[in-house]
Amino acid sequence: MTENMSGAAKRSGSMAATRAVVAMLVLAIAVALLFWWNPVGHYLWIKAAHVIAVISWMAGMLYLPRLFVYHADAERGSVQSETFKVMERRLYRAIINPAMIATWVLGLWLAWTGFGFSGGWLHAKIAAVLILSGVHGYLGGALRKFAEDRNDKPARHFRIVNEIPTVLMIFIVIMVIVKPF
Repeated sequence: MTENMSGAAKRSGSMAATRAVVAMLVLAIAVALLFWWNPVGHYLWIKAAHVIAVISWMAGMLYLPRLFVYHADAERGSVQSETFKVMERRLYRAIINPAMIATWVLGLWLAWTGFGFSGGWLHAKIAAVLILSGVHGYLGGALRKFAEDRNDKPARHFRIVNEIPTVLMIFIVIMVIVKPF
């Protein structure tokens, strides 16, 4: 019976991952068509796609460390631990990675087209996004360690790491909206 439930869970998870990939492909194709058709005339559409990508990236960046908090407390090799591995891998590969790529591509285009890469606020924002990308990479390394049952960090570590994307997000939003310098 557990084997059947496990198979059903795998199919359900696979379907969800497929839907996420299809959604990201549709977004990528739509943005590519906008670039091809008239990129300057569709600045606001590209900006909207950028914001959607940022929201997706941040959702994953806030959720993945929370999964690590619970995974760190799970017994290695347990059903719970194996479930966390699947959840973490799918989140990272199907949502976080594509969303980060879309955020960078669209954001750099917006920075060039809209601001010519000028403005102190924009430089500060890009620096913060670089740091966020570093956190993304760190989480990818933690994901690999969990997948190989080599995690040596306690749950408390990931509770602290979970706050870093939040602080960076607040800083980035202030830079974009207020443009203090």
